[in-house]
Amino acid sequence: MKTLTIATRGSRLALWQAEHTKKCLIDAADGPLEVNLLVLKTKGDIILDVPLAKIGGKGLFVKEIEEALLDGRADIAVHSMKDVPGQLEEGLHMAAVSERADPRDAFVSNNYASFDELPQGAVVGTSSLRRGCQLLALRPDLKIKSLRGNVPTRVGKLDAGGFDAIILAAAGLERLGFADRITEKLSIERSLPAVGQGALGIETRINDNATTELVFKAMNHEADASRIAAERAFLLTLEGGCQAPMAGYARYEGEELVLDAFVGKPDASLILRASGRGSQATAEALGRAVAEDLLKQGAGPILEALIEAANSN
Repeated sequence: MKTLTIATRGSRLALWQAEHTKKCLIDAADGPLEVNLLVLKTKGDIILDVPLAKIGGKGLFVKEIEEALLDGRADIAVHSMKDVPGQLEEGLHMAAVSERADPRDAFVSNNYASFDELPQGAVVGTSSLRRGCQLLALRPDLKIKSLRGNVPTRVGKLDAGGFDAIILAAAGLERLGFADRITEKLSIERSLPAVGQGALGIETRINDNATTELVFKAMNHEADASRIAAERAFLLTLEGGCQAPMAGYARYEGEELVLDAFVGKPDASLILRASGRGSQATAEALGRAVAEDLLKQGAGPILEALIEAANSN
């Protein structure tokens, strides 16, 4: 019997994603297949008392997992696409991108029925500079407080009374059975989602053709993979991550692919926006073009200043 090993983080959401992938692989395999999980702790899982921007950003959630692929302990890695940096480790590639779940941000509160009902000076928890920037653009009076940890931990901190509301990815809440905790889903126009939010990425070694073919057959969603390709080309061109408030979100209008994006300062004192249109076949070129538009508007100095500030802390 053929055996494959999936490297994954140990959080409830990561394990859900790995088990989902395992089932898809077994269902798609031509013959008997055994799939095991290799559960790893990443630096991002260990350091929970410091904002991500100050300790290196999203790559902290994938480094140890990619190492397991490269040294042969695992054959497959499953990621939330929003946690994957623009540049993968040499020798690895994203073999498939899953169908995208709801990409929106979720407003979660025990006392207020909507974001608009938050009182002046309300405390809102989020681990994301992207979310914080957009929230402050809507409501400069809010107090944005750093919130780290896995989904149940964050919800527990809300219940303990530390926040008036918290903002999480709707997809993660729904996958873990917390859909009833979502008070309101913020519109795309109000809170542009993170690159890849709602989709899973399945990573393999470039030279492992058999595993790559099975993963692609089992998991890849062509239309959504093109959306994510545009978003990640945007991210890679800007060399961005958790150290700066930025977002790129692609959607279809008919057969045309539309990419909306922004780069801003954490306090929302400056937000640059850009959008572009293209075909599914030119998704990556679209992402690069939108990023270049933002760079021409002055995104480069914003990003450089924020990265320098994060690295000096």
